[in-house]
Amino acid sequence: MDSPLTQFMVKPLVSLSMGPIDISFTNSSLFMLLTVLSIILLLSMGLRKRSFIPGKWQSFVELLYELVLTMLKENVGTKGIAYFPFVLSIFLFVLFGNLIGLLPYAFTFTSQLVLTFGLAMLIFVVVTCIGFLNHGLKFFKFFLPEGAPLIMAPLLIPIEVISYLSRPVSLSIRLFANMMAGHTMLKVFALFGVLLGAYGISTVLLNTILIAFEVLVAFLQAYVFSVLTCLYLSDAIHMH
Repeated sequence: MDSPLTQFMVKPLVSLSMGPIDISFTNSSLFMLLTVLSIILLLSMGLRKRSFIPGKWQSFVELLYELVLTMLKENVGTKGIAYFPFVLSIFLFVLFGNLIGLLPYAFTFTSQLVLTFGLAMLIFVVVTCIGFLNHGLKFFKFFLPEGAPLIMAPLLIPIEVISYLSRPVSLSIRLFANMMAGHTMLKVFALFGVLLGAYGISTVLLNTILIAFEVLVAFLQAYVFSVLTCLYLSDAIHMH
């Protein structure tokens, strides 16, 4: 039987190259594309027939809209509303990527560290640019907490710089580790069910519970990823 880690292998579907650079269309690329198309389809269905009394699709889209908008207002304030499309895009991309990865034979691209790190680096660069656009060179004051004595600067500044630079690492590892661990656990218990045969009914029931738990984790990880993005935006806009 396949190893539980086989499901995380990136496999080329269409081999392509640009000189020495491999730009093959992989299973990861396919499911990222399907995720984007699913998001577009959902938003199109929700906004196609807008009415005062919303239908199920419009209600679901409005629920997502309110969730992200409330998240921004609570963590960033009214100034954060300008970045609503950015945060909503991140939230939906991670959420749908997590959920689609739970389908049979699907590939969970959010379990790939290179992708989660790339997404975290995008957030890091955008937030840093917003910080400098809002405050100019005064943004460097972020690395010395307000009210801290200058004598502590040689100690505090390196700590703050390291903490700031570690943001994309912690952000990416949190999502990657949770998704990889959950899917590995599901595969292990599924293999137990196959090996035990008729005696594995309890394992099948446990797997059903675990899948429901993974759906919850998929949502929570997308929510936490987006909340941390909002907190980083708040730091860039308001500083300390």
